[in-house]
Amino acid sequence: MGDIVRVSCPDTPARVTDKSPHHVSIEWPWWAVDPDSDWIHWNGQVALPHDPSSYEGQTGLFRTTPPLDTLEPGTTCRVGIPPTLVHVIAVDRFDPPLETGRLPRPRRHVVLLRAGHSHDPEREEQGEEFDPDDDIPITFDLVFRPYACLTPGDEVADAAGRAWRFDTPWDWRPFDGAEPHEPHWPLTLLTRGSHPADPEMAVTVTAATKVGSHHEELARWSELAQATAPPP
Repeated sequence: MGDIVRVSCPDTPARVTDKSPHHVSIEWPWWAVDPDSDWIHWNGQVALPHDPSSYEGQTGLFRTTPPLDTLEPGTTCRVGIPPTLVHVIAVDRFDPPLETGRLPRPRRHVVLLRAGHSHDPEREEQGEEFDPDDDIPITFDLVFRPYACLTPGDEVADAAGRAWRFDTPWDWRPFDGAEPHEPHWPLTLLTRGSHPADPEMAVTVTAATKVGSHHEELARWSELAQATAPPP
């Protein structure tokens, strides 16, 4: 969560099957019907919003050639994702794999929000969901990872002598429960994976946070994502 990524997917032939006031349905060139799904029966089609000014149209990543609003049932098109900057707003894991009516059944979902849009934790549905392990040929190129030197679950001490648990760049947990809820750089790695920090890892973390600050790290993220970081 928090990664800024450039995603793309090569254009792939598809056939238009239906058109409604808000969506165009195409025969999806990826995935297969899950014959063992007991309660979800997928028809092999996906509906895409054809109004580029709608919220779905602004945040959705797939595009067609010709454009969706010009397509009619029975025609053909190509569907893909032009290189697009996004940020990761959620990573969900499923054990057992999630039943969706399609194959492969996803073991994880990554939710991506287009750059220029800020994540609202209060909003129920935001961004576009992807299974990075399915057969859609999406390329994910990491552009920026805030606090790349840290791993979720790391425990660190900051320059003020306070101990913290790092979960995401937006979620820092001070063990003393006091304010402020942001660490002062540089940081010292205490534990990783519930084990005392390897000295080499500790050196890496301290070196990476020797110059700058928590605010500067989030400011760099906001500039690249063209968005506001979620509140802590």
